[in-house]
Amino acid sequence: MEVVKEPKPNTTIRKALLVINSLILAIGNCGGPLMMRLYFLHGGKRVWFSSWLETAGWPIILFPIACAYVHRSRTQPTLQNKLFFMKPPLFIAAAVVGVLTGLDDYLYAYGLARLPVSTSSLIIASQLAFTAGFAFILVKQKFTSYSINAVFLLTIGAGVLALHTSGDRPANESSKEYVLGFLMTLAASLLYGFILPLVELTYKKAKQEISYALVMEFQIVMCLFATGFCTVGMLVNNDFKAIPREAREFGLGETKYYVVAITSGIIWQGFFLGAIGVIFCASSLLSGVIIAVLLPVIEILAVVFYKENFQAEKGVALALSLWGFVSYFYGEIKQTEKTKKRALETEMPSVPNV
Repeated sequence: MEVVKEPKPNTTIRKALLVINSLILAIGNCGGPLMMRLYFLHGGKRVWFSSWLETAGWPIILFPIACAYVHRSRTQPTLQNKLFFMKPPLFIAAAVVGVLTGLDDYLYAYGLARLPVSTSSLIIASQLAFTAGFAFILVKQKFTSYSINAVFLLTIGAGVLALHTSGDRPANESSKEYVLGFLMTLAASLLYGFILPLVELTYKKAKQEISYALVMEFQIVMCLFATGFCTVGMLVNNDFKAIPREAREFGLGETKYYVVAITSGIIWQGFFLGAIGVIFCASSLLSGVIIAVLLPVIEILAVVFYKENFQAEKGVALALSLWGFVSYFYGEIKQTEKTKKRALETEMPSVPNV
């Protein structure tokens, strides 16, 4: 079977999609951890339930898919139109990514149940190093000295934080639980660092044209299987029976318990759609960089809303992270300038010797 190459859409449209997906990713990446931590701070204890919420909001993606279908029907009435375009090979790939995402959701939720948001976010910054490594292996990502420097600085930043892991440990939590939360969050960072390049590889190897509508379909299948994975965990852990009781005992009240749960599910959809959307428009490495570059925002929001401590180690890790971000984007600017210069030199006609 002939492999259908990915189309080259209008540059302006691709840039607009990149900006929109970056904004959606920013909202999900900042709001998701804060909402999850809010659940745990006020009496929530169900780790499988909180991980289930990360992908359970997938039905809302059906709305933009339906809108895209109606738009195609009106603008291209002569073409054969379908609601879903995904073929079996891509469906299977999305299902595999979904199961891995479900496992990653559990690891992340377990860690956030035991760590402050600011600490968890700094550990997640190491994800960029894992993303870079797997991107190099899976999709042959090219690196510059600036991007290597950025990955190195982010990794060192996470290491500095690890030197003093118990300074912000909650009063009612043992050192063993805190360290386990740290390790689980680091494992979640590693796994998602693998998932992002895996999605990019799936796009490249797909035997059909990849459009943004298909990206949304990929999101639905991925989240459906991730939710199924977490549903099994909830059934084994009897979470469905415990939810009504937990809602009645929730610190903010029963109604707000369900508001927090629903809002969390919606916000996390923004994170996942934004992440795979950025991969579609650019690369998995850029998706990882955007996730990491929002670290200072999450840090500030956690300190403001949850009054979390901000020790010297976090300050050093944050400074190293910011240095890494600046290095990466400066390198991207320099690389773009070089590419444009080469293109101009190629287009200029050579002057014949007299």
